[in-house]
Amino acid sequence: MARGARALRIVTGKQKTPPTTRKPSSPSPKPVDTGMLSVVTPPVPWVRLDTPSYVARQVLSATDPPTDPSRPNILVNGDCLDALRHIPSNSVDLIFADPPYNLQLRATDLRRPNESAVDGVFDAWDVFASFEEYDRFTEKWVQECRRILSPQGSLWVIGSYHNIFRVGTRLQDAGFWLLNDVVWIKANPMPHFRGVRFTNAHETMIWAKKSETSTRTTFNYRAMKELNGGKQMRSDWYMPICGGRERLRDESGRKIHSTQKPASLLERIVLATSRPGDLVLDPFAGTGTTGLAAQRLGRRWLMIERDPGYCDAIEGRLRVASAAPVATVEPCGEGAHKQGGYGAVAIESHGQPSGPRLDQS
Repeated sequence: MARGARALRIVTGKQKTPPTTRKPSSPSPKPVDTGMLSVVTPPVPWVRLDTPSYVARQVLSATDPPTDPSRPNILVNGDCLDALRHIPSNSVDLIFADPPYNLQLRATDLRRPNESAVDGVFDAWDVFASFEEYDRFTEKWVQECRRILSPQGSLWVIGSYHNIFRVGTRLQDAGFWLLNDVVWIKANPMPHFRGVRFTNAHETMIWAKKSETSTRTTFNYRAMKELNGGKQMRSDWYMPICGGRERLRDESGRKIHSTQKPASLLERIVLATSRPGDLVLDPFAGTGTTGLAAQRLGRRWLMIERDPGYCDAIEGRLRVASAAPVATVEPCGEGAHKQGGYGAVAIESHGQPSGPRLDQS
């Protein structure tokens, strides 16, 4: 860290609650100097609800303060088009959407040169009858996301060449204002085994604000600069795909989810475009990486996932995360607590690694 740089440090505290409970106890935060502003973020409980139960809960809690710390994070096991309609307007600070890619795969028996099977994306949730059907689906969730996004909030959408251009058009048609396209360059991409195209070694993310006239969009510029060695963070992010211990697999060793994203990617997005205490939404939660990243960085989360098996996997990850050391967020130094005012960012964690955090671009 450069001399005199301000820092947002993440340190850990211990919990006493056994890993089987959903409501972990508060940590014992690490003492800090009186000159530091310490924002202690205890672990919070979560609830898993089906869509009707979520709707009922929204009605019953309509008068509760939206930032009430006693309100648990929520995992909705239901279709996002049903659940999004019941989220209050202008209530979400950050949305990360990883929608179906609509890969249009025709062959279901892809083979490597050694004749081993390729574990590709053949899931039912990625199948659409036509481009028109996919476009109608995209328009519906994009419009709802714009309605519920706060005026200072951000939307991120990730996709491949199969869908990201169609999604980008729908974002602009709905009124979103595009701020950046960010390219995730995969350090270890899957090769193209047939040898008839270039290896697909990246995915594209679109970062947008609610409208052209939206102001004061949260962007922690200095934090990103320090994460990048004191240089401006560029729009090409070099990170490995999800693998190793981080990759969720079933008892037979097969991937639980075909497009699980690395935690390092989501942590950077959450840290760059939200503040502690903000509400982060993922309408296509998958294995829950967005919520875990938000929780680790002191944000609240709401995740929607229609597949019960994926929801089970998410709850398994949440139980492990709640039993592990809990992060304490400490904006350090003069002005470090102001919006966009974070300086250097040091991340100290004694839990399981979530993958590389820095790129050298």
